[in-house]
Amino acid sequence: MKKNPTSILAFLGVLGILAIIFASMMPQYISKDEEALAEFSTERALNQVQIIAQKPHFVGSTNHELVANYLKLELNRIGLETSVQEGFTLNDKGLLVKSKNILARIKGTSNSKALLLLSHYDSAPHSFSKGASDDASGVATILEGVRAFLYANEKHKNDIIILFSDAEELGLNGAALFVNQHPWAKDVGLVLNFEARGSSGPSYMLMETNKGNEGLVKEFSNAKTKYPVSNSLMYSIYKMLPNDTDLTVFREQGNIQGFNFAFIDAHYNYHTQQDDIQHLNKTTLTHQGSYLMPLLKYFSNIDLNSTHTTQDNVYFTVPFGFFINYPFSWVFPMSVIALGLLIFFIFVGKVKHLISFREIFKGFVPLLGSIIIAGLVTFLGWKIILQIYPQYSDLLNGFTYNGHAYIGAFVALSIAICFAFYHHFSEEKITMNHFVSPLLLWIIINIILANQLTGAGFLIIPVYFGILLLGIFVFTHHYSAGLNLLFSIPALAIVAPFIIMFPIGLGLKILYGSAVLTVLLFGLLLPLFGSFARKGVWTMLFFIISISFFVYAGYHSDYEPGKAKSNSLLYVYNADTNSAVWTTYDTNLDDWTKSYLGNMNQKAVGLNNLLIASKYNSTFTYSAIAPKIEVPKPTISFVRDSVIGSKRYLKIKITPNRKVNRYDIYANPKMTFYNFKANGVSTSGQKGNLLERQDSKILCYYVVGNEPLVMEFIINKSSVFDMDLIESSFDLMTNPLFNIKPRSNWMMPTPFVLNDAVLIQQKIKRYSAPIKPLQTVPVQDSIIVVKDSLKAIKPE
Repeated sequence: MKKNPTSILAFLGVLGILAIIFASMMPQYISKDEEALAEFSTERALNQVQIIAQKPHFVGSTNHELVANYLKLELNRIGLETSVQEGFTLNDKGLLVKSKNILARIKGTSNSKALLLLSHYDSAPHSFSKGASDDASGVATILEGVRAFLYANEKHKNDIIILFSDAEELGLNGAALFVNQHPWAKDVGLVLNFEARGSSGPSYMLMETNKGNEGLVKEFSNAKTKYPVSNSLMYSIYKMLPNDTDLTVFREQGNIQGFNFAFIDAHYNYHTQQDDIQHLNKTTLTHQGSYLMPLLKYFSNIDLNSTHTTQDNVYFTVPFGFFINYPFSWVFPMSVIALGLLIFFIFVGKVKHLISFREIFKGFVPLLGSIIIAGLVTFLGWKIILQIYPQYSDLLNGFTYNGHAYIGAFVALSIAICFAFYHHFSEEKITMNHFVSPLLLWIIINIILANQLTGAGFLIIPVYFGILLLGIFVFTHHYSAGLNLLFSIPALAIVAPFIIMFPIGLGLKILYGSAVLTVLLFGLLLPLFGSFARKGVWTMLFFIISISFFVYAGYHSDYEPGKAKSNSLLYVYNADTNSAVWTTYDTNLDDWTKSYLGNMNQKAVGLNNLLIASKYNSTFTYSAIAPKIEVPKPTISFVRDSVIGSKRYLKIKITPNRKVNRYDIYANPKMTFYNFKANGVSTSGQKGNLLERQDSKILCYYVVGNEPLVMEFIINKSSVFDMDLIESSFDLMTNPLFNIKPRSNWMMPTPFVLNDAVLIQQKIKRYSAPIKPLQTVPVQDSIIVVKDSLKAIKPE
């Protein structure tokens, strides 16, 4: 094949376009303190983060109360009157907590719906997380944004409500407390929620709406944020995942819609000890501010009822702030029209003897071959890597510290596979014939998505550019590298970000999806890459690049300070058997855990009968006999235990006799509970008077101020009373009864699980003698006079 000197220039052009695409997704600057006081300053916001995230401030901790007080003072300092909403909530997953919401309100000039600015101020429990990104960054964004807004004396029609919610990390309880019990909730027309699921990268906009998104999409477009990063496919995927935010509560329980803004890169820092100000990316914080300021000005002045519609729009962003949208109803016709255009150009090319049906079908060989081989190699390759580096399973979130290198490695390997296939099965002179195959495959994918995942409807856009390029070829008989590069921009701008976004957001287990998407993108760029001279050389080049990434990842596979190994240790005392064990969730024990669990790796027998709730449903892996420590047990009091007819009425009070943080309550699945209340509140999952549950778990109570747990409920008289509790304190490392050595500086507590805790497990004791029925006399339908026959019955 004749040497084509434009290959290198075309390759450099693609790299340049990709660099511009990724650089333009978010601000590349940091606004300084000396910025005008009426403008958002990243440095001023960072100062707030530094104060809020000095120490862990999870619900029930001393620092949690200090942060709450600081937020009230800061709101006062910028001229706002604050209020506090406090109360118990029990969510539909059985999580009970006393939340403390911090609120302020800025009055508008008209009696209209209010705009609510939302972020939570509690940090994640168990893992010593300082919560700098999640979610001091959101709180700081709002504090700095509102300060600048007030300083500029911006006129606004709508009231602006500021809500720093509590207990988001536990079960979105603070948001539920506001939505269901605060009088301001009925005034809210729209919510802007600032969140984090990592510590760097662009902030993505995700919508929450019960009906159509058309109004939200159009008004967001009108607000003209500088760096919008979003698309309707992301939200379609988001709705399938168990990653709710406070805004989800507003949508589901209050029918209040809004926008989430969250960054997800560096996911390995999420909920960990490394969620500190040193790991928070400053330009990411700038990106959050670039959303808030224009949206605050815009939505505080429009009729928020205009955001409520029943129609849905496809939407996506492209570099330099373009936010494009069109109705869902266009998606299927656009795919059909694309198919019609493709067929038309094929027959025109056939008439002109430029297109051959035989070559079109032969074009599927390198395309499908590349998809299958790249997908399999990546899927199996990642499995092999996990065997070579078992330590990668220590990070429960599924994204390793060197994860970006693995993305680069498998993407480069997929491109090498594409060049290899097209080197052997395609030539430059038949490139446009073979280009028909990926166009046809993309159209088929879009037709399927039009029915199954309509939010992905914008993926037809780069296909149109490819079809137009084919049309230019069949009508002009030639094409050029410059034209090919120009028409490749939509494909690169729309598809390429997903190749990186998917494994970052969903974990490296989805790398095979990135590999397949890389091949599909290669297909859309075939007029450019197909004309490359010496494809065998390009194959070797990308193979070498891939190997380089693998070597880099291997070299950086060890742990170090700032990229720590997570591990877990718990002390569990069984009060019923008077025995104690050390236990862990870890699959790979290190020297620190082995010093307590030993080297025998004895399986954790019997500890998983009562499962402790966690994000990834983690279970204990290993255990070892531990010394029995005199940890004060809770006091269990049967305040009421009476039988009326066929029902047994119980009121049980559990009072801690040490500083505790959590109670987990279980009951035999055969027990049926009616009118269940905990600390005076009912679960939102209780339908009618029946408590619905799927397993033995009844509730998880996060303790604030050592307040007792009081449960009231009714069971059938014939039910065998069988309940258990696990009392936990998060003080294993500091409890004077223990002498736990500190972790090495390259270790950290495992997030998402109950960790560094002292547990007491015991039965909730019932009466040893059978309960005698009470004599009852019905009075006026529902009043019952009860003669107590329990005085002679003594508890165990």
